[in-house]
Amino acid sequence: MTMMIGREWWLHVALLCVPLLAVYLHIPQPQLSPALHTWRSSGRFFSFRGNNIFYKDSFGAVGSSDVVVLLHGFPTSGYDWHKVWEPLNQRFNRVIALDFLGFGFSDKPRPHQYSIFEQASAVEALITHLGLADQKVNLLSHDYGDTVALELLYRSDHNRTGHLAINSLCLSNGGIFPETHYPRLMQKILKNSGFISPLLTRLITFHLFSRGIGDVFGPYTQPTEAEYWDMWTGVRFNDGNLVMDSILQYINQRLKHRDRWVGALTSTSTPLHMIYGPLDPVNPHPQFIHLYQKLVRRSTVSILDEHISHYPQLEDPTGFMNAYLNFINSF
Repeated sequence: MTMMIGREWWLHVALLCVPLLAVYLHIPQPQLSPALHTWRSSGRFFSFRGNNIFYKDSFGAVGSSDVVVLLHGFPTSGYDWHKVWEPLNQRFNRVIALDFLGFGFSDKPRPHQYSIFEQASAVEALITHLGLADQKVNLLSHDYGDTVALELLYRSDHNRTGHLAINSLCLSNGGIFPETHYPRLMQKILKNSGFISPLLTRLITFHLFSRGIGDVFGPYTQPTEAEYWDMWTGVRFNDGNLVMDSILQYINQRLKHRDRWVGALTSTSTPLHMIYGPLDPVNPHPQFIHLYQKLVRRSTVSILDEHISHYPQLEDPTGFMNAYLNFINSF
């Protein structure tokens, strides 16, 4: 009798949880903050293979023809560059950033096989769309964007059809070497979750997200609550949390295509620079930077203050810009 009562109690709990879970898994996306609304309103969209890609393009320094293209990281968006946008505008004639397919305000198709190759093609398509196909551009990238930049570099150095004319490349805190890259636990779970990934991606909450992102910022450079919400809103926009598992296959792509992308980095004659936050747990010091300096002998390197971690352009925008301008003004 006691066992029957116990089973009946658990049955009631289960029946009660089903509708609650159903409601929970369909939480509406957050509203745009005023800052995000302004950012989105100042951008535009272009069509790429049937999907809308968001980009922001502003004209800056008069008398300069220099163009810089900004390539963001995972899982955030082009908004990652907002703290350095104005300083870049003061140096460059045009500052351009996009949200990769599956990120930020861009479309997030599903099911879809997201790839670094497709993202590189989206960058090339944007530059053509803007009438800059024959213009030399400077690439400034971070994290996931570093790998997209290396694919663009490979195409440029091998004179592939539609390639960019790359004037310089500056990387920052990207897992370009699989052997020194340590994905976060949630990334490893999602990229290997298989048939249960649709459930797991729906279970990611603001709390889980902010804790995970907070772990890759330094203890003295943590985002504010509002900044966490802006990052989370960018992920949730157009149900972007539901494609994170597909996008995370880039980790496997880095391993599979290591020779292609690391080879492009080590063989290019394009001016190279690395800006590195040394507290980064994803690409830890000193293993990552030692390997970079060993393999990429033609590159210069800027190591920021010891408390700067994985998002240097957000954690130390002044130090980041000083390092970048010293590089870009050196040739």
